[in-house]
This record gives sequence, C-alpha cells and structure tokens, in this order.
Amino acid sequence: MSSTVTTATGTRGRSARRVAVASFIGTAIEWYDFYLYGTAAALVFNKLFFPSFSPLAGTLLALSTYTAGFVARPLGGIVMGHFGDRIGRKSMLVLSLLLMGIATALIGVLPTYAVAGIWAPLLLVVLRMVQGFGVGGEWGGAVLMAVEHAPKRSRGFFGAWPQVGVPAGLLLANGVFMTLTNALGEDAFLQWGWRIPFLLSAVLVLVGLFIRLQVEESPAFTEVADSGEVDRRPLVTLLRTQWRAVLLAAGVKLAQNSIFYIFTVFVLTYATTVLGLSQSVALTGVLISSGLSLVSLLFFGWLSDRYGRKRVYLAGAVVSLLFSFPFFWMLDTRSAAVIWLAMVIGMIGHDMMYGPQAAYFSELFDARVRYSGASLGYQLSSLIAGGFSPVIAVALLGVAGNHHWPVAAYMIVVGVISIVALALGPETHRGDRREPRETSGSVDGT
Repeated sequence: MSSTVTTATGTRGRSARRVAVASFIGTAIEWYDFYLYGTAAALVFNKLFFPSFSPLAGTLLALSTYTAGFVARPLGGIVMGHFGDRIGRKSMLVLSLLLMGIATALIGVLPTYAVAGIWAPLLLVVLRMVQGFGVGGEWGGAVLMAVEHAPKRSRGFFGAWPQVGVPAGLLLANGVFMTLTNALGEDAFLQWGWRIPFLLSAVLVLVGLFIRLQVEESPAFTEVADSGEVDRRPLVTLLRTQWRAVLLAAGVKLAQNSIFYIFTVFVLTYATTVLGLSQSVALTGVLISSGLSLVSLLFFGWLSDRYGRKRVYLAGAVVSLLFSFPFFWMLDTRSAAVIWLAMVIGMIGHDMMYGPQAAYFSELFDARVRYSGASLGYQLSSLIAGGFSPVIAVALLGVAGNHHWPVAAYMIVVGVISIVALALGPETHRGDRREPRETSGSVDGT
C-alpha cells in the first residue's frame, strides 16, 4: 500500500514539475509579446506613430495605446474563463498563445504614421487590443494548470512558476530591445530595427505551442468533467455565489500591478524625459531587477507554503508602500548604480506579493468557476491599475511640473487599498482547493 502511495506521489510530483516548466515557458513567450509593446510605447512609438506632438504628449499618447491592451484584458479573461471552466484549461492556453503571437508579429509589419497617416495608430490600437484579449485569458489558465497539478503543500511554489514567466518575458523583451539598439544605433533602430523584436515572436510562439500541446489537462477540471458537474454558465454562478471573492482578488492585486508598471514602464519615461539619461541606464535596471525576480518569485511562493499567503503578501505591500518616496529620491541622484539598486529594492517588494498570488487567487474559488473567478479578479485590477498606472503617472508628472511626489503618493494610495483588501480576505494555504463538493471556507461558497 505504502509503495503504491509513494509511486502515485512521485508520479504527481513529476507531472507537476513538467506542467510548471511548460507554464513558465508559455507564459514567458506571451509576456514577451505583451511587454515588448510597453517598451516600444515608452521609447519608440511616440516618434513613429505620434510624431507631430511634443515628446511628453507623444509619450502619453503612445502609452494610451498601451492601455488599450488592458481594456481588452477583462474581456479575454471573461470569454476564456467561461470556456476554460466548460471545456478545459489546456485549449484556452493554446488559443491565447496563438492570438498573442499573431498580433505581435503583425505589429512588426505595420506602416508608420509617415506612410499611412491616421490608419497607423488606429491599426496599432486594434492589434494591441488583440494582444490584451489573448493575455487576459492566459494568466488564469497558466496558473491553474500549475496549481491544480501541484501537491497540496507546494501550491505556492509551483504556482509561482508561471509568475516567473512575467519577468522572464520582460527580461527577454528589454534585452532584445537594448541589444538591437546598441548593435544598430538609435537611428537605424528607429527606422527599421524596432520591427525585429516583434517579428521574432512568430518563432517563439511555435516553440510555445509545441510545449503546451504536450501537457495533460488539469486534474481538477478532469474531475469536474468526469463527475458531470461542469457549470454551463460559470460566470453567472461566479457572480451569484462568489462575487466578493472577485472584488477581494481585484483589491489585493491593485498595489502589485500598479507599482510593477511604474517600476518597469514609467521608469523608462522618467529616466529619459525628466532625468535626461540614456535609454540603456533604465533598461539595464529593468534587466537586473527582472533577473532577480526569476529567483525571488519562486522563493516567496515557497515561503507562502510555509507561513501563509497573506503574511508574505502583506509584507510585500507594506514594503512597497514605504519605498514609494525613497524610490524616486534614489532615481533623482542620476547615478546608474543607485538607480539600479532602487529598481531592485522595488521589485523585491513587488515579488513578495506576486510570488504567492497565483496560489492565493486559485484557492479563493471553487473548481467549477475557478478559471472565470481568478481571471476576472486579476484582469479587473489589471485594467484599473496596470493599464492606467503609466498613463496616470505621466499625467501626474506633467501636472506637477516633472516633480515626482504625486506619483509616489499614488503608489501609497494603491498600497493602502491592497492592505485593506488583504485584511478582509481569508488565509487559504492550509485548506483544500475547494474542489466540487468541497466549498466550505470559500469567501462566498454555497
């Protein structure tokens, strides 16, 4: 009997590791596509698609097209969450990867404003929204596959693997951008070199598809399907029985999402436009902090398995809140080393929240509506915080005459909101994942 249990445990462990790695690779490719646009919006698109405006206004317009992707993310989360709860996680992950790859490659062949006039930014917005729709359904499926395959006591650690795909994609996007800029020179890069990173996506997507097609469907969904308990209207059921959990997830995520895009997108604009530094200084800082996140996210996911999701997450929210003003003080020194240190410290606070997030959000919802619930809570916050935070930060900067204090104050406000949401939420790391018939303890379980 014990040998049978040991064999089953070992098999599940190997399956969990295989799915975790596959989730990481696929997520890294999708986020490469998504963040590539953010880097281009901050550094290139203002000159190519909005050339008749001032540098600050052009950047604000370019970041507004960047926001369009976040507007589409909740819709992607709703649609793919619906079908992910009805027909399975795996098929939605394949679809999201295809959507992201095709849209990103097409951006690489878009005509600029000088060639197509107003049609150029309009087409850019359409493709950005396709990207947003795809990534809106990506996160929920990727983390559920990792968490639902994981052993009970290691859900935080395995759930952190697709989270690591985010800094990996960011690292790859900024690394490709910086390498091509240095190799080609800024003039050649601006003329044609910026297209290469977007066209590269087509190759990466083929790799991701091959890997994703090899993994097995989530055991939690398989159990739901085999028992005949698949909900035909998961979104309706979710909003009727667990709407508080959706709002809780959105509130908890607010600080993490806002500061991430300030640390990785807005900082590029601030360093080049306000501080007058070269692109490479800020991009190098993003690369260093993203490289650290490849390890720290896994560590904080593991830590949440030992000490609880809320405790680790709350520590990250407090660190991020307290570091809001010091972050800008360090940037204003114009010292590359100090700027890089600021970005590293900022990302550590962020990673304390993002590492446990996948497991925490998965554990908040019943298996029958989990894809819909986790996706909707995550993407609602991404729309409010992630999509608008760089735009809000640039606007606040302009209103304050390039002074950073309103941006730091904004970071404090979102930090307080997330801390309050965490205080209202349950601790989940010792409980069951609320499979069908195991709904006790959920935020709104019935």
